[in-house]
Amino acid sequence: MTSAIAARPALSLIGLAAAALLAPGSAPAVAQDAVVATLPQDIHFEGPAGAVGVAVLYGDPKKAGVFLERVRIPAGFKIMPHWHGETRMAVVLSGTFYYANGDQWDESKFKAYPPGSFLIEPAKISHYAMAKDGEVVLQATSIGPSSTIKIDPANRR
Repeated sequence: MTSAIAARPALSLIGLAAAALLAPGSAPAVAQDAVVATLPQDIHFEGPAGAVGVAVLYGDPKKAGVFLERVRIPAGFKIMPHWHGETRMAVVLSGTFYYANGDQWDESKFKAYPPGSFLIEPAKISHYAMAKDGEVVLQATSIGPSSTIKIDPANRR
């Protein structure tokens, strides 16, 4: 359940800062007139059982503009080599996220990122990941529209 906490008719400093950060060179947009909050128990992940689940918390990854999503990776799940058309920023919220760059799966290249780690994936950088030791939850932010291009093992770049 997402709910409005408080009405605020005036521009907030946080809203102005976010607008300036997200859209440099443009005039600041008017901030929302209410704070929007979602409780953890109201976050519902979409996706098949046993696979990566995604909960969009803000925006729409299919459209132009900022979006924020929570990503849940089940224990033992491997995210095979791929890349995104947009730069993504992520924070590891729970679990240890194993991540590496490259077109080919190679667990020897993994680096372990514990909770609190921050990652930036530049657009079109090949990478792969795994929730090796247990479930991992990430929070990712980007500017859409979003795209994910799987790397075909027979057709490496």
